[in-house]
Amino acid sequence: MRREKLRAGPWVAALAMLVWMTGVVQARERLGVEVTAEQPIYAAGEAITFTGVVASRDGRSEIRVEWSRIEITDPQGASVVRDEPQWVAPDRFEYRYTLAEDAAPGTWTATVTVRASHELRGSDSVAVEVTPPDQGGACLDADGDGALDAACGGTDCDDSDPTIYPGAPEICGDGIDQDCNGRDLPCSDNPHAGLTWSGPETCLGCHETEARQVHGSVMYQWQGETPEMVNGPARQGKIAGAVNSYCINILGNWETCGSCHLGRGALPEETATQEQLANIDCMLCHQESYRRTRVDGSFVPDEAAMAITMDEAVQTVHPPERANCLQCHAKAGGGDAVKRGDLSLAHADTSDFAFDVHMSTTGANLKCQQCHLVQEHHVAGRGSDLRPTDLNVRVECSTCHQDKVSGAGHETHAIDSHVGRVACQSCHIPVYGKDAADSAATEATEVYRTWLDTEAVQAPFHPVMEKQNDLIPSYRFWNHTSWSYLLHDVAQLDPATGRYPTSRPVGAIDDPQSKLFPFKYKTAQQPIVNRTGQLIALDTSVFFASADAAAAVQQGLANMGLDPNESYSWVETDTFQALNHEVSPASAALQCADCHGSSQRMDLQGSLGYALKDSSDVVCSQCHGRKEPRDFMQIHDLHVRDKGYDCGWCHGFSRPERGLRMPGASSGGSRDD
Repeated sequence: MRREKLRAGPWVAALAMLVWMTGVVQARERLGVEVTAEQPIYAAGEAITFTGVVASRDGRSEIRVEWSRIEITDPQGASVVRDEPQWVAPDRFEYRYTLAEDAAPGTWTATVTVRASHELRGSDSVAVEVTPPDQGGACLDADGDGALDAACGGTDCDDSDPTIYPGAPEICGDGIDQDCNGRDLPCSDNPHAGLTWSGPETCLGCHETEARQVHGSVMYQWQGETPEMVNGPARQGKIAGAVNSYCINILGNWETCGSCHLGRGALPEETATQEQLANIDCMLCHQESYRRTRVDGSFVPDEAAMAITMDEAVQTVHPPERANCLQCHAKAGGGDAVKRGDLSLAHADTSDFAFDVHMSTTGANLKCQQCHLVQEHHVAGRGSDLRPTDLNVRVECSTCHQDKVSGAGHETHAIDSHVGRVACQSCHIPVYGKDAADSAATEATEVYRTWLDTEAVQAPFHPVMEKQNDLIPSYRFWNHTSWSYLLHDVAQLDPATGRYPTSRPVGAIDDPQSKLFPFKYKTAQQPIVNRTGQLIALDTSVFFASADAAAAVQQGLANMGLDPNESYSWVETDTFQALNHEVSPASAALQCADCHGSSQRMDLQGSLGYALKDSSDVVCSQCHGRKEPRDFMQIHDLHVRDKGYDCGWCHGFSRPERGLRMPGASSGGSRDD
């Protein structure tokens, strides 16, 4: 049973939250990293010495390196080395690598990632060309297209033409093999028309380059680089320590969690072996009619559940449709609409314009990749609670709506003045967990779950979930970086919520990179080790099979390498998740009074930090004697719009980007604060 907690006053909670966040989230600064090689070209069998330096971008004199890694990849993108470089000085490193005699010719890349004190982190890459040993390092890229001449062991089938190289765009029917695959592309409306399904090799026969791209992606690896995380190692993800307030962690239950993995059943590995490439299930993303089922631990096509045969499936492959993406992303957390709060299976084909103006068929009817840019099978976009960044390109409303963020794109100046510090989503997603008018299912989203009970009468026994519709978001300042709990961390109670956080957006009212965003707020009941304060990744496979929470916790402790008999308790965790979908029509956007007329939607003068820096008598006495009380908007417009006074004169933050001034700044002075 859920238990209400006594709460401190709002200013006490806000102050405690500030202290807590200061303790766990340091200001994120970038570290300058520069890595070089002795020469641009090497022959197979030669040794390469990579050297580099690091420096903080703000000029700190001391750098204390806490963690570093060098990764060397071959021309196919396969990782051949993951190691720690040698530090020859506090700010200098080197790494010597000897190429094998049969090293693949082409472009090899070395990437060095460094994390140092003061939460500094940075990375840099250098590329070198490798030639066969009998070329003595003289095999050049004559046409400058990035591929070495095939005559000396490279992969460029015509090194005199920069439009011809492996992976180049192919022109059908011109008699030229632009992409060096050994044949010209025949002109046909459907180049796959003659294919028959023969397993993974059907795709790999022509698309090994694409398979290697997928293999290196976060979508396949379930981990990746974390440039927007303020805590933890440089690589994080579902398979590398991630913990949430839903199924907690995948330890012990790859069988179920892996059903939404891009693989055919095998765990992802970092080296792109042929077995790993064959494990990639291209059809999940490229055939809307494809279905699969698990047989002896591996996924195989389920033609009985399909309206077409597998031969027809490979003959009609296509770019991903919304339904392809939603089969996993809408069902995360254990069911349709459960996890994200703004994403459901209804988004695939709803015609309800009020449900989502961007994805409804009567609205913009956008495909996912029209916002989530895809480059070489790496996808842009991450939620505030997601750790790795697959493609470091931010998804922004301004990509399509530049006029609205120009400062003069809305009907009134009052609205335009908000775009610098208020995200578009805050006004245009007034509620989430909406039901689509033409969907028979509910799109209610989970707001609470407990693993202490189940409502199922037979396996699989899912935990009790509380789901709701039409929820008002929680609002937080966010600068696009995040803090998230990791497996084996010591959990820290958030005094502002009275719960143990699994994810937090990082930002503040006085952070110039922050904007006010809407978030889903979600709580859960999870086990914690009494002795160490670690959240326990209970084994969900045990719970799904038996509904025995104690047995699931015991197995979870063993999975974590802890004593299965450790004493534990049940606590509440919580998480904030950014909302970006289910954008409502403009006519339903928030109005001024929704936020400024009361504190029911957002507590502007409480937790969000817009309160005066002292009592109104003290603040007003900076310039005035005693004044008659006035409406807030009257006071605000008089001082900001009419007199151009900066926010910092009355509040504990400033807005320098608006060109405001402190009183008296242009006339030689002002009264002391």
